[in-house]
Amino acid sequence: MKDFFRQNGILLLVIAFLLSVLIGVLSFVMGGQADPLSNLVNTITAPVRGGVSAAADWLEGVYGYVFRYGEMEEELKALRAQVGKLEEEVRQGEEASRENEQLRKLLDLKERRREFTFETAKVTARSASNWESTLTLSKGSSVGIEAGDCVITETGVLVGIVAETGINWSTVSTIINTDTAIGGIVTRTYSAGVLEGDFSLMNQGKLKLNYLPEGAQLVSGDEVLTSGRGDMFPSGLPVGQVEEVFTDPSGQTRYAVVIPSVALDSLIEVFVIKDFEIVE
Repeated sequence: MKDFFRQNGILLLVIAFLLSVLIGVLSFVMGGQADPLSNLVNTITAPVRGGVSAAADWLEGVYGYVFRYGEMEEELKALRAQVGKLEEEVRQGEEASRENEQLRKLLDLKERRREFTFETAKVTARSASNWESTLTLSKGSSVGIEAGDCVITETGVLVGIVAETGINWSTVSTIINTDTAIGGIVTRTYSAGVLEGDFSLMNQGKLKLNYLPEGAQLVSGDEVLTSGRGDMFPSGLPVGQVEEVFTDPSGQTRYAVVIPSVALDSLIEVFVIKDFEIVE
């Protein structure tokens, strides 16, 4: 390679000089337009410059997205917190509304049944067995609740009878439980009988009105109340509606199947009648 430059150096210098002159002349003739060499260089490098520019724009977009992603995450967290707060306010509002409605109904009941002495209690548990229907309440003997006390809703509908008490709890045998035995009366015909739980009906959420008078003409939808017979339980407490009337298998007595007015599965709070005056 050194020999080549040594032997042809002068010739290469002459060629370089001539190319320079030629490029200068062409530049002058073209009136300021890009010379061919510059044009060639620009033509070759233009795609490279375009690619570099596109890559720079893409990187700038990625950076902007990453930067904005952090901001959006913070905004999303703030929005979630705000939604959670609003949902809690809605829940509180619904609970307050429910309590106000319950209180209004209770005050109306107290106005109608001034002979009752009430004690409020929360339902803390329900029987999980197919053999019984009971509720556990949050209060007991420490507030004067006793076995045999009637338990009702805020509208006065019969729930059941207190079966057992502890210091701070009590167990309620509901109206569909098999040990239920309460005097009942049909308001339309004044036909009296005994409200009793029945095992097969308990699993359907129903009970019987047994020992109906022979000539009783009951129809579906007749309202059934407590009769107060024997003065053990208050009279006039709504129990349910007659579904259908049947004759006992022995053919001796007739009974009605009663659908309770209380929704036992959805009870949250109940009212125990600790004392009542007998109204003649």
